[in-house]
Amino acid sequence: MELIRGQHNLRPRHRGCVATIGNFDGVHLGHRLILEQLAEQAAQLRLPRLVVTFEPQPQEFFAGPNAPPARLMRLREKLLALEDLGIERVLCLEFDHRLAAMPAEAFIDELLVSRLGIRHLVIGDDFRFGHRRAGDFALLVAAGQRHGFTVADSHSHSLDGERVSSTRIRQALAGGNLELAARLLGRPYDLCGRVAHGDRRGRTIGFPTANIHLHRRVTPVSGVHAVLLGDPALPPWPGIANVGRRPTVAGERERLEVHLLDFQGDLYGRHVKVDFLHYLRPEQRFESLAALQAQIRRDEQTARTYFAERGIPLPPIPAPLPPGAGSPSLPLPKGEERSRTGF
Repeated sequence: MELIRGQHNLRPRHRGCVATIGNFDGVHLGHRLILEQLAEQAAQLRLPRLVVTFEPQPQEFFAGPNAPPARLMRLREKLLALEDLGIERVLCLEFDHRLAAMPAEAFIDELLVSRLGIRHLVIGDDFRFGHRRAGDFALLVAAGQRHGFTVADSHSHSLDGERVSSTRIRQALAGGNLELAARLLGRPYDLCGRVAHGDRRGRTIGFPTANIHLHRRVTPVSGVHAVLLGDPALPPWPGIANVGRRPTVAGERERLEVHLLDFQGDLYGRHVKVDFLHYLRPEQRFESLAALQAQIRRDEQTARTYFAERGIPLPPIPAPLPPGAGSPSLPLPKGEERSRTGF
């Protein structure tokens, strides 16, 4: 898959495509319906599929730095999900004041027609674009009649009588309903990241943890969960995870820490995926590390019961793994701090 960052990187060879536009945060079942329609038209017209998305997402831009909404996916995770679905090209536009102020007609004429030469466009039924969200389906259809492209409206995908949306998924995750979130996504909700060194506090109380960089300002899940952790060299491994600030040890920055059940090995430097399966409890402050240790022991037993009831076995204990073995990872951004251990 080719990533094109910004209009200035578009080339003549990028003209001629079928396209869709949106945030695609989560790449959930509703998004997949749009992408399936896109694939059908791409096959008929023998043209590549292009997804136009934005960074930051418009909601983040308008909310400002102090109140950003929780994001289901980082850009890297979104790109990997789109690549898995066979998308050939992604155009990532920087959403800034200039783009926010661009009239809808200019967006069509300058980008969709002049730069991309689109032949077919698929949009969600709630799609709005351009300055003051003035652009809509009717405007696109009229422009298509003038410029020679067709437009299809992808109707909302519903589950249990309600529309599938990124907002609904965020609400499910915030309420601890991971099972509903998984149904809306078509898969368990996951967080990906690189395992980093901590201060080894978890080892001192008998619960070593893998500390994983989040690289997010706001994470849609919090608290303690039953999870599966894996990478290409490791089968999905049951564990318990905490997402939060670790109030018992006066933590200040949000962390993801995973204690793997009965695991022996070295995961440092590996890029892993953590599937969130079941919510156990909120994060809380304990008066002592001994009280924290007792609670984690109870969490572990609750998680073991959950896995046993669903037939999820504990894999055989593997031989120790060398740091960084088995899974490719991207370099960390400069200045990224190390994670610290402790629920």
